[in-house]
Amino acid sequence: QLQLVESGGGLVQPGGSLRLSCAASGFTLNYYAIGWFRQAPGKERERVSCVNSIGGSTFYADSVKGRFTISRDNAKNTVYLQMNSLKPEDTAVYYCARKFGVCVQRPKDFGSWGQGTQVTVSS
Repeated sequence: QLQLVESGGGLVQPGGSLRLSCAASGFTLNYYAIGWFRQAPGKERERVSCVNSIGGSTFYADSVKGRFTISRDNAKNTVYLQMNSLKPEDTAVYYCARKFGVCVQRPKDFGSWGQGTQVTVSS
């Protein structure tokens, strides 16, 4: 069964860190760009970060640059999102999704969405 499964969310205090994982099954990540997205209550889904298939170029939303790092381990068929210096405004459900080839901005151009993992940043 082709799917992406996110894990690693949780409750963390402001300034803390979390590492999210996006594990693929049923297909090989190598040929796909993988994006991390988030959606807070009442807000649109936004792309947080993305990593290309070939070359591995990475992209970040301005709001997370310098704090989040995306990486991929093709041997483990998994993409990670390391999140440091977390802020309350990072609170959201985080999703990963795939797109053949290279990253683009629009969520609707991605598919095979995971079920999401909740990240809550609060003291």
